[in-house]
Formats: sequence, structure tokens, C-alpha cells
Amino acid sequence: MNGPSTKQRLIDGALETIRTGGVTAVSARTVAAAAGTNQALIFYHFGSVEELLAQACVTATESRVSHYRDRFAEVSTLGELLELGRTIHAEERAEGNMAVLAQTLAGAQAGGRLAEATRQALDKWVREVQGALDRVLTGSPVLDLTETDGLAHAISAGFLGLTLFETVDPAGAEQALAALGQLAVLVDVLEGLGPVATRAVRAKLRKTAKRS
Repeated sequence: MNGPSTKQRLIDGALETIRTGGVTAVSARTVAAAAGTNQALIFYHFGSVEELLAQACVTATESRVSHYRDRFAEVSTLGELLELGRTIHAEERAEGNMAVLAQTLAGAQAGGRLAEATRQALDKWVREVQGALDRVLTGSPVLDLTETDGLAHAISAGFLGLTLFETVDPAGAEQALAALGQLAVLVDVLEGLGPVATRAVRAKLRKTAKRS
């Protein structure tokens, strides 16, 4: 059986370098050493170290999103979506993938190709979250207050931010997750209201949205 291609080994080497040393540790030399190849091959396959990082960010994210796609499709309530978010957060943190994403975000602050690639990578997670929200919130009065696109971005950004937050305040990060869970319970309660109560809630939410 053939092993991974040289291009894939370089992508894997870039990701491993970020996991162990952060984005500032990435160079042609360190990536080539991690990949077990000649650093000239980076420029042959990618043209630059920045392009290698960009492609590594996007392809790695697509692989991880695909890993969870079936589980996203099984979500039937907002509570289940947030619980899946907890699972993904824990698993990706253990694999070092959340750290990679956080590091590429830091590196993307200067703009350029890496910034665009990071946006593309984040969008892959946001689209999966939005697809689940579109399904579970159909007909919900919550949609009178917000759109699933913005809500999907907020949820995704929240879980990514928790990766940074929990390094300095693990208890606070856990409280934040618990608060999100409580909001999910509230939404589920709204879903169970009768038609009269639902209309009253919807009217109140619309009035609030107009004032904001």
C-alpha cells in the first residue's frame, strides 16, 4: 500500500509544526523536518510557505468537518446541537486541532492568503452549524428575532473563543458552556408552547427586534 503523497506529508508536517510550536515556529526548514522531506519541495508543490499553510488549514478543516457531518445531520433540537458542539470541542482540543485553528487565526491577523484560507476554513464549520439550525428552528419564534446565518456565526465564534478562554479560566469556560445549554433549554420550551402562547412570544420578539 502506498503511503501519503509528498504534498500530503508537507501538509501534515505543517500542521504538526503548528501543534507543537505554534504558527511562529513554521518555516520551510521546520516543516520539511517534520515531513521528512527536502524543504525545496515546499516551493515546488506550493510556491511558498504561506500557501502551504493556507492549503493545510483548508484541507485539514474539510477533513474534520466531514468526520462530523453525519452527526450534524442527526441533530433534532438546539440542545442536541450544543451538546454536539461540546463533543466536537473536546475531541478537537484533544487532537490539537482547535489549537491549530487558533494559531492560524493569530497568523491571519496580518491579512494575505492565510487570512482568506482561515475564513474559508471557519466557513466550513459555520455552514454545518447553519444547516442544523435551519432544520431545528423551522417555524420557531426565535427566527423572528435573528437569522440562522448570524446565529451560526455566533455559535461557531463562541466555541472557538472558548478554546482561548479555557486556557486561562477553565471554570469560566465551563460556566459559559452551561449558560449556552440553558439557552437551548429555553428555546426548546418555546418550541413546546401552544399556538396562542407562541403568537404572543412571536409578537413580543418582533417588537423587541424593531427597537434594537
